[in-house]
Amino acid sequence: MKLNGILPALVTPFDAAGKVDHDTLASILEHQLAAGVSGFVPLGSTGEYYALANDERRQILATVKEVVGDRGTLIAGANGSCTREVLEQIKQTVDAGYTNLLIAPPYYALPSQEELLAHYNTILQTFPEINVVLYNYPIRTNVEVGLDVIAALHQHPRVIGIKESSGNLLRAIEIGEKYKGMQLSCGSDDQALDFYLWGADSWICGPANIFPEKVVAFHKAFTAGDIRGAQQVMRSLFPAMANLESGKFVQKVKYGAELAGFKVGNARAPLLPLTDEEKAEFRTVYEASQQ
Repeated sequence: MKLNGILPALVTPFDAAGKVDHDTLASILEHQLAAGVSGFVPLGSTGEYYALANDERRQILATVKEVVGDRGTLIAGANGSCTREVLEQIKQTVDAGYTNLLIAPPYYALPSQEELLAHYNTILQTFPEINVVLYNYPIRTNVEVGLDVIAALHQHPRVIGIKESSGNLLRAIEIGEKYKGMQLSCGSDDQALDFYLWGADSWICGPANIFPEKVVAFHKAFTAGDIRGAQQVMRSLFPAMANLESGKFVQKVKYGAELAGFKVGNARAPLLPLTDEEKAEFRTVYEASQQ
């Protein structure tokens, strides 16, 4: 399986009562497909996976599958705090018709690298029908998918890639150069151009919920050999990217989606809504990106 293009890390919209808004989710999917995205990643950290009940997760998976059909690649997050829980999450994801999964290290348990490798091998042995995209986001899990784990898995036929969200560009470069069997997908939004220069062909992209046309234009320019054009797109987005990376990422992505015309509601507690000052600051960089 080839990881290619812009794969939005989907927000989860909530209505005024705090319930998942499936109509808005469907509208977001159609809008992003029209913008030219290649697929979607529901139930990731941008989608507040950790704040959803199991039934909500199943319903979101069903909506995304029904709306998208065969119009895009689907990679679903399925995570938890221990191997048993992750296996349960994977089963319900597979039962929903998904075969590509984004799997981070178990959070809170703090497995060693040997234990993390055993965790991934257990997943691969238990579910021979799935493809796995490793998810390295140590600021969220407090555990890195270390290079020894990548070395052990990079030739596995069903470990197809890694979403690298550490923010460590040197690490991304090493993965892209040394582990050719593993596709590198950008998960550090402000480094997308650098990732592409070092071998990434895809971007699992939270800001696609705000700027789908722009991030698709970036990908198209780069793959057409127009490096300067891709740089210009990133230059126009960089103030907004820097603001997103400065803190309250999920809240800002959801507010950005609202500015783009979609009422997605606030992030769930314990995350608090943006202050008026934070909204004004983000709105300024959002509007600048539209010029």
